[in-house]
Amino acid sequence: MKPRYLLPCAVALLGIGIADAQSVSTSSIPRLEKRGKATQLIVDGRPFLILAGELSNSASSSMEYMEPYWPKLAAANMNTVLAAVTWELVEPEPGQFDFALVDGAIREARRNHLRLIFLWFGSWKNGESSYTPLWVKKDQKQFPLFLAENGQLITYLSVFKEANWKADANAFAALMRHIREVDGEAHTVLMMQVENEVGCPGATRDQLPEAKAAFNAPVPGQLMDYMVKNKENLVSEFREYWEAAGGKTSGTWAEVFGNQPMTNEIFMAWYYALYVDKVAKAGKAEYPLPMFINVDLGQAIGEYSSGGALPIKLNVWQQGAPAIDIVGPDIYLPNFAEWCARYDRSGNPLWIPETRGDAANAFYAIGNHAAMGISPFGIERQADASTPFAQAYGLLAQAAPEILEAQAKGAIKAVSLNAQHPSEMVKLGNYTFAFSMGRMRQPPPPATAAPAAGGGNAQASYALVISTGPDDYVILGSGLQATFNGPGGSAAAVARLEEGTYVDGRWVPGRRLNGDDIMLNYDAPNKAIKNESGQGFRLAGGAPKALHLQIYGY
Repeated sequence: MKPRYLLPCAVALLGIGIADAQSVSTSSIPRLEKRGKATQLIVDGRPFLILAGELSNSASSSMEYMEPYWPKLAAANMNTVLAAVTWELVEPEPGQFDFALVDGAIREARRNHLRLIFLWFGSWKNGESSYTPLWVKKDQKQFPLFLAENGQLITYLSVFKEANWKADANAFAALMRHIREVDGEAHTVLMMQVENEVGCPGATRDQLPEAKAAFNAPVPGQLMDYMVKNKENLVSEFREYWEAAGGKTSGTWAEVFGNQPMTNEIFMAWYYALYVDKVAKAGKAEYPLPMFINVDLGQAIGEYSSGGALPIKLNVWQQGAPAIDIVGPDIYLPNFAEWCARYDRSGNPLWIPETRGDAANAFYAIGNHAAMGISPFGIERQADASTPFAQAYGLLAQAAPEILEAQAKGAIKAVSLNAQHPSEMVKLGNYTFAFSMGRMRQPPPPATAAPAAGGGNAQASYALVISTGPDDYVILGSGLQATFNGPGGSAAAVARLEEGTYVDGRWVPGRRLNGDDIMLNYDAPNKAIKNESGQGFRLAGGAPKALHLQIYGY
């Protein structure tokens, strides 16, 4: 059936002609680009640091509901909003498409000087197929469901049925075609998430006849050949699991990976990836924006959706879904640094589409893993310009050109301290910094004080350190202090220290600091024994600040 659009005037309403949109140059479309040591999002020809927030699932289903929130999001120093676009509202009847909410979101984002990343809730959202149109849900003969091991059908579309992915891909292609028509010149929409937290419950696999046949067939050559040729470069968990099963180079899934629950997950990951790849390719054929998936994390089987792109299955997803540019972890678990490291490998650039509003985590990911950005969830309920997180976004936005250039050069590091990790050594350029939570210039809040909404811990200790020259640094952060040594532990001291800020990406100095403001320890004779000057810098708690530091050795 030829698609029928319910809003033929939508393009004109947004002020973009169809003829112009269809002639969009591919080179001008937002894209990912490897720049030195970082993969970055390029928007309008320049690197872009994504300072985002994700709306709660149902927020974008009503323009009236969202109306008061758009200005608050902008005031909270975001530059990008993640908003769901749901299959059930886009295609309420087969082949009939309604993009009113898409157009409304684009219009309001532009009005508030924001960018958008759309989240396609198509076949799955958190594994469930709850956002599929009613005409899909009611026709289980044409659109079959997942058959569980207990013999029950569950409300997840099966990946093994062609009709399912074809219907999803058709709707997604129509959406991408429409975005190209209305936004192909303005680039309000930067990226697309394809589906949401894909996977099925527990360590199970689909029991439809086609699924059983696929499980008992040889592991597909596309995956097997990749594993054999790239064995030493596979993520360690995947390689070790394969080797523990004997390291076979051919055979069925059980023969190659063993008859274990994780084998079911690897098998399902491959077929989920193939399905999502078909949807993404259909969309990219219309408008090739960067596309990513997000991952429901968990520490053990049963705590997450089987088949999702957990670290052990990262390579499986990369091979099965080459149209997906980024595998993005949704990090809510406490070991934030570990999860960043597990997704910043195998050529996968780090982008965190869901997390908590924690300024220390944002600085850590951007500084230590060249993250493209970060996006706290449920942001419309938390957006407040006075929170520590909004203040952190404000400083990151000011310094974004410096940060992005430092990411490309590998000239940036981050530190995040807390009661369990109160100090850390950071080597960058010619100098080694000894960070500690140290003595703050303001008293801590009462022990009973609640954390600020959307702001994480108001007394968090965190910093970015950027090397801007052989003896020159910019430090952005809050709630810590640091001394430093030169090469080989040689003595070093402050040549110049000043507060400041950025205006249009350019450093503007403020107070020149000296005396008590640079002396962290006045016991010079004993410090000298360790080749230490006792000099350094402090960043008080609360809103993060920026310092420019020049060092000399002696």
